[in-house]
Amino acid sequence: MSHNELPADQAPFSGPPAGHSTGKPGWARKRIAVPAAFLIFFVGVGVGSSDSKDQEQTSAGSKARPQPTVTVTETVGAQPAKADDTEPAGDDKQAAADKKATVPDFAGMGLQSAQDKAQELGFFSLTSHDALGRDRMQAFDRNWKVCSQNVKAGTSASTDTELDFGAVKLEEGCPARDERPPSAQGGKMPDFTGESVKSARGALDSGTSLTVEDASPEGRWVMLESNWQVCTQSPAAGEALNGQPVTFTAVKFDETCP
Repeated sequence: MSHNELPADQAPFSGPPAGHSTGKPGWARKRIAVPAAFLIFFVGVGVGSSDSKDQEQTSAGSKARPQPTVTVTETVGAQPAKADDTEPAGDDKQAAADKKATVPDFAGMGLQSAQDKAQELGFFSLTSHDALGRDRMQAFDRNWKVCSQNVKAGTSASTDTELDFGAVKLEEGCPARDERPPSAQGGKMPDFTGESVKSARGALDSGTSLTVEDASPEGRWVMLESNWQVCTQSPAAGEALNGQPVTFTAVKFDETCP
């Protein structure tokens, strides 16, 4: 048998079976692939951490850097003094006090018309009162007429003068003289007979205990006291007032005391 001849029972070598690699065995390839994968992973993590730190340092540096401060200064020029400010305030008052006007005759005029006329002449300090002494308020000036005035007609008066008009309602007649509410002076009880309950109350001390009763047998409530007149009183006129209670009986002005 020649050296180049194989034994009869040995099959000739035909290479590795189909589907098998001719390289290193599988366990050797796994030993190389697994460490390589871990190496790539840690390199990626390291690069990412480095980028994050750089960004944080850049951001921190931006925050720490002081910002410039801008200051704006506004210059206000001096305001020129007004001519009115240099004049004494007393001059205007003196000029008004020196101004005079002739007071007209207001008697017979409607109260509203009389007030309008007075204002046209420069009189602005105006007041009025009940000429009948009943202490009624002139709530609606057009419903009242002038009977008297405190400054005589034709008088040249300063426009600062207060004008006071005595007035009655349009349907009433003016009294012969201007009547005033009674006054409890000297500590004596005045004679309130025929006076309005409102004016009588006003003449007494504000702390006086006062009772007002209807003098008629109807027993009505005395609501609007300026429309009621005193018929009887207690204490009597002339008695000393020392804080005792006061009692009035009254009827309306268009009625007669019993």
